[in-house]
Amino acid sequence: MPIEIVCKIKFAEEDEKQKEKEEGDKESLIEEPARPRSRDLAAFASTSTLHGLGHICRSGRLGVRQTLWALAFLASLAFFLYQATKSALLYLEHPHVMALDEEATREMVFPAITICNINRYRHSALTDADIFHLANMTGLPPKDRDGHKATDLLYPDPDMADIVNRTGHQLDDMLKSCNFSGENCSSRDFTVVYTRYGKCYTFNGDRRNPRVTRQGGMGNGLEIMLDIQQEEYLPIWRETNETSFEAGIRVQIHSQDEPPYIHQLGFGVSPGFQTFVSCQEQRLTYLPQPWGNCRASVQGEQMLPGYDTYSIAACRLQCEKEAVVRSCHCRMVHMPGNESICSPNVYIECADHTLDAAVEDSQERCSCPTPCNLTRYGKEISMVRIPNKGSARYLARKYNKNETYIRENFLVLDIFFEALNYEAIEQKKAYDLAGLLGDIGDQPQDLHKGSHAVKGAQVMQAPGAEDLLTEGPTLQQKAPVTPVGEELCGQARDGCRAGSWLLIHVQVLTEWDHHPGIKPLLQHTQVVQVGGQPAHVAGHVRAGCARLALGKLLQVVPALHLP
Repeated sequence: MPIEIVCKIKFAEEDEKQKEKEEGDKESLIEEPARPRSRDLAAFASTSTLHGLGHICRSGRLGVRQTLWALAFLASLAFFLYQATKSALLYLEHPHVMALDEEATREMVFPAITICNINRYRHSALTDADIFHLANMTGLPPKDRDGHKATDLLYPDPDMADIVNRTGHQLDDMLKSCNFSGENCSSRDFTVVYTRYGKCYTFNGDRRNPRVTRQGGMGNGLEIMLDIQQEEYLPIWRETNETSFEAGIRVQIHSQDEPPYIHQLGFGVSPGFQTFVSCQEQRLTYLPQPWGNCRASVQGEQMLPGYDTYSIAACRLQCEKEAVVRSCHCRMVHMPGNESICSPNVYIECADHTLDAAVEDSQERCSCPTPCNLTRYGKEISMVRIPNKGSARYLARKYNKNETYIRENFLVLDIFFEALNYEAIEQKKAYDLAGLLGDIGDQPQDLHKGSHAVKGAQVMQAPGAEDLLTEGPTLQQKAPVTPVGEELCGQARDGCRAGSWLLIHVQVLTEWDHHPGIKPLLQHTQVVQVGGQPAHVAGHVRAGCARLALGKLLQVVPALHLP
């Protein structure tokens, strides 16, 4: 009948230390004689789980063996400290990685589309007073060939907000057709917004009730036909800051959560072409410091009126306004706020120069970090020429224009989602505190795994081990071993550390205690229950351990946790 025995193996030298400890325990704590500090250190080292420490801190003179053990121990310690320091420095660098994923959805919120005519003021809408006040900005001469009269100097003070709103291109005149996802739309679906291009218009800018699209591809987004009205462009008499040599519109595709910043982020669309813009939504998530440099939106924070979330565009507009107000004591028309609006003369003398300087030195004057959550739209733009010969005649008759006017002023803009999916780009921590602690905790384990040779050396120093290795093949032949015994010996279970003891679980198959090399290894035993009755096993080992002879010893040693 199989019996399970738990054996405690103790080396001869450790027996003496155990005896000393038992004798010391018998003495009174009050009358305990003072022992040398070296003996205390040796006793501590003998019970320490650090490999090799018990061989270094021995009582007596320092020998060659202790020196070699000390060198091996210090080398292992230095390697551990090097790896731990390397891991700590990597953690202090706060590295991060970018994770990219693509997710499909049944419907997507269509972005806000802002359009601006590159020409800021319609020539026919300017009055004599407007031309007089804007003379330094536009460089235009008076409409009257005789010039401004003395009575013109009595014009009332100009209102720049009124001039920009009244003389800017009106969407009712520019918009010829509008279609969104197969449904007609009109100028009433656009809202007025002021930018550095003057009076502009935003489609789907309502963040509380944005339009959605349920299908990707051309024809499932916004398609508009515009007349840019080149005959209303200001004639150029001399170059000024407002002089423009281009013809067309500027377009920006942006989220409803941010204001347009079209003079820097917009793209141009030329007349005489149908421009296709295929969009891909990208949702970006960044990490705050110290892993990144993003800025999270604060609950209740309002960077700009009407925008409850932080964005780079809102931050820059606010920063530019503060710079102009600080220098000129007024704000420009496109800047938010309740401050008074600068006059045309202040525009020329102060505001334009201050704004240009603020934009050029935005990195120093305006600190606008990236928001932690950002939505942007990638674009692929293509175009074809319009109109063809047949459609030019038709459009000329329909809008009561000539064919040349149609070719020089009409354009079609088609904006749509490429597909109903979006890219999720997330910044993640590449190495956090848990990773650091895990790596430092793994360093002793790596050293532990690499110290099997040291354990083998410790086994070789045990009394009787030399005879066991020498006569291993003979023992293997003498002791009958069943398949079960062979498996147990080949897969010797991990020993558990208890003081200086090693516990080995073996299954008794047959008696085998005749070999003198085994007996010195088994100096102490532990009482175990065998068939419900206590039994003492000492001075022998069963046949299941016969395979600890030469062949199997080398397989077992790496699995044993020796001191």
